[in-house]
Amino acid sequence: MERKVKKYMFISLVLAFLVIGFTLFMTLFKLNKVAKNQEQVPLKSEQLILGFSQIGSESAWRTRNTTSIFEAAAENNIQILFDDAQQKQENQLKAIRSFIVYQVDVIAFVPIVETGWDNVLQEAKDAGIPVIIVDRQIAADPSLYAGFLGEDGFKEGKAAGEFLLNKIKNFHEKKWNVLELSGTANSSVVISRAEGFRSVIAQNPNISIIHSEDGDFLRSRGKEIMDRILKENKGLSYNNKPIDIIYSHNDSMTLGLLDSFAENNIDSKKTIIISIDAEQKSIDALIEGKLNCVVECNPNLGPTLMTLVKAIAEGKSIPRITYMQETVFTENDDFSTYEPRGY
Repeated sequence: MERKVKKYMFISLVLAFLVIGFTLFMTLFKLNKVAKNQEQVPLKSEQLILGFSQIGSESAWRTRNTTSIFEAAAENNIQILFDDAQQKQENQLKAIRSFIVYQVDVIAFVPIVETGWDNVLQEAKDAGIPVIIVDRQIAADPSLYAGFLGEDGFKEGKAAGEFLLNKIKNFHEKKWNVLELSGTANSSVVISRAEGFRSVIAQNPNISIIHSEDGDFLRSRGKEIMDRILKENKGLSYNNKPIDIIYSHNDSMTLGLLDSFAENNIDSKKTIIISIDAEQKSIDALIEGKLNCVVECNPNLGPTLMTLVKAIAEGKSIPRITYMQETVFTENDDFSTYEPRGY
């Protein structure tokens, strides 16, 4: 009896060792397989995510602005969550809040208007997401966003005014009447371009702005405004005052008023016309003598934006204001030196 018990104990120990051995073997086999799979498929490096809200696609300038940002993001391995606000602030507010929920690394947006951003910027700050304001500035607590990147609208307006003063410097007695086509009401760029222009023309008391109207930066609105003025005043005048100068806040509205001139047989060469943006079509019009001056607003801010995004994502501070380099094109230039604008 005792011998049978010992025999059963020996068999049980052997079976136990076999089970343990098999279990260890399978565990080592699985670990080796996982290790090989990891070698074959390396882990991807973490990619920065930028939430970007654009105001729309109202012009060739705006389309180029968006394209520049996407191109630069691809070159810098930065993923973009994109939203087109379609010219509505409420759409931008929703987009920014969705970026916060998604926990993007950085938010950048082109504000349609100056005001109304404090609450959503505070939400982004509370979530620990830095924000960069692009193209247009805002009236908000500066502590709520990291910095601004874009054009100096005041400087652009000044450049337009300086060209005009130089253009008419020899006409000491003549009175000059200005029609101003401004952009989207309450946007920072409209305010600054208007202020810059006025700060210069104030030096000449013979210059008067007889009418200023919001054309919302749209070609269709530029044409609509000019069509109405020509019809109501039976020619290029406003309230019985001849229009000698047109200062347009962007090329789209300028091209719209040129469309109206063409349909109504108005010779644009008899009027001083100054525009801002420097799209290819406006440069072509300048070369043809239909415009007198085009102040550049540089849309190609993508590379600079990505530099700022990477810096801020690394916890570095960025400048409060970064202005793009811009040029002034005039009727006095050597047109042979012009390069294609690309937009």
